Amino acid sequence: MTERPRLVTPRFALVVVAGIFYFLSIGVVIPEIPRFVKHELDGGSLAVGVTVGALFVGAVLLRPLAGRIGDRYGRKLLIVTGAATVGVSMIGYALADSLLTLIAARVVTGLGEAAFFVGAATMITDLAPVERRGEAISYWSVAVYSGFAFGPAIGETVQREWGYTTLWLLAAAFGFASAALGCFTREVARVRHDGPPQPLINRRALAPGTVLFAGLVATAAFGAFMPLYGPDVGIDDVAIVFTVFGLLVLAIRVFGARLPDILGGARAGTVALVATGVGMLCMAAWPSVAGLFVGVVIFAVGSAFLYPAMMLMALEGSTEQDRGSAVGTISSCFDLSQGLGSLLVGVVAALTSYRGAFAASSVATVFGVVVLWQWVVPRLHRARIADAAQAP
Repeated sequence: MTERPRLVTPRFALVVVAGIFYFLSIGVVIPEIPRFVKHELDGGSLAVGVTVGALFVGAVLLRPLAGRIGDRYGRKLLIVTGAATVGVSMIGYALADSLLTLIAARVVTGLGEAAFFVGAATMITDLAPVERRGEAISYWSVAVYSGFAFGPAIGETVQREWGYTTLWLLAAAFGFASAALGCFTREVARVRHDGPPQPLINRRALAPGTVLFAGLVATAAFGAFMPLYGPDVGIDDVAIVFTVFGLLVLAIRVFGARLPDILGGARAGTVALVATGVGMLCMAAWPSVAGLFVGVVIFAVGSAFLYPAMMLMALEGSTEQDRGSAVGTISSCFDLSQGLGSLLVGVVAALTSYRGAFAASSVATVFGVVVLWQWVVPRLHRARIADAAQAP
């Protein structure tokens, strides 16, 4: 029996730990941004959606370019500068005294987010054996969902005890800690190519990215309106909701890390989209504590599989020269889902209710299933045939 190549090395673990600090920086502010906008800046549902989504406007502007920078100049540059930029932007939150100022600071956060995520996620795939790439993406997600699982509880506690300014400064400290750890990461040796740069938009990653967009509209609705919807059903401390969600995703990603590789991107993606849609529909149709938590559990299953599945499909056929561009492209679709998605669900919430926003995000997952099987799967099949024909 052939021994499986090693995946979790000190270099791999260092990137994950830097990611944990980074996503804590993002996570501690998740439940407090909507409340700050509504209660401190007198904004409505649309203002909440715009402010939450502003982060992803900044990210989508830089993400494709970040992929090119990472391919040509290295992933470490993106990790360090991205995390440091997020830290600086959080200081901007502390200085914000108007909605426009806060939105501007959120856009800067997005610029840093784009650089860090592309750099770290690409370095993780660089360090992973090809046959364990899905598993590597799942372990990397431990960092992402540590922010979701523990950040909101930390943020609510700090804000309640010491106020918003202290919270924003704590978020900045997490960002700077991530940048410091990033200084010790090491690049994988790659052959330098001085030819024409790769396109900003990686065509192979665009189709899986569209599916990711559709599935993650639910995440936009969940992050923007769960802090405001929770009290409607009797949950004033919504940190518990985010903690349950994050811990479930973490558990599935860690103990089921090999499942995306075993199932394949298409099947894992279908499971993810269906679970996401059912979970959000449950929250929309069953307005109670029980309905909320049942929906969150099902939603967490979908969230656990969606990103690894679509990233696997986006990276299929990639090389070390265009891997950053593939990660940048699919990550841009993530940003669009959170930026444009937050705006869309914000409009729906303003016209209907928070439950209406959850229901709208469920509809988006149906679109995702159609795109997956009518566009992504046939396209990948044709690409495999073309690659096989060109092979010596």
